[in-house]
Amino acid sequence: MSKIMIIGANGGTARILTERILQETDDDLILFLRNANRLNQYSNNKRVMLVEGDVLKTQPLAEAMKSADIIYSNVGGTDLGAQTKSILAAMDQVGKKRLIFISALGAHHEVPGKFGEWNEQAISAFLPGFRESAKLLGESDVDYTEIRPAWLTDKKEVAYETTTQNEPFKGTEVSRASVADFVLKLLQNPRQDLRTSIGLNKPNTDGDKPSWM
Repeated sequence: MSKIMIIGANGGTARILTERILQETDDDLILFLRNANRLNQYSNNKRVMLVEGDVLKTQPLAEAMKSADIIYSNVGGTDLGAQTKSILAAMDQVGKKRLIFISALGAHHEVPGKFGEWNEQAISAFLPGFRESAKLLGESDVDYTEIRPAWLTDKKEVAYETTTQNEPFKGTEVSRASVADFVLKLLQNPRQDLRTSIGLNKPNTDGDKPSWM
């Protein structure tokens, strides 16, 4: 049994992961988010600790993760680099090593062809943060797994394949349920994919842009 800290616990993928952890494992959870009332359905769950806080405030973040075995970051935004700095600093303060980190396709300039060109434009405001975070992870001493999902859908399906950092990215989309499934596998096998970056996509979704665009 482990204690998992989910930072950004109100996110769509984080919510799916939370339910699967509670239903399929004996692990306990620390759910860290800006407004704890958003997850008040867990307020009386003995396996869940709700912590309200700002990821950019490093000291309270470090206090919240003291009892965690594994940290899962589900945060995002144009200031992702700053958030990543705070997470890594908090982990260093309290001696935590295992980090599972959600990034996005394009963090390593790995998306080929017309889709890669389109993606550069579509998420141009966010790519600097993804790339700064990738650099920070690589320079850190934490046992991280960086996950780079394709464009996310809410389809209730688990269907995905993986690529390494040095392989061209495949596909254009993947479900949040698929990302949660991959994270759950890492939580159950925490020595898997250490200090690596993994691309996730639904097979056979190649194209110039996601199908709904």
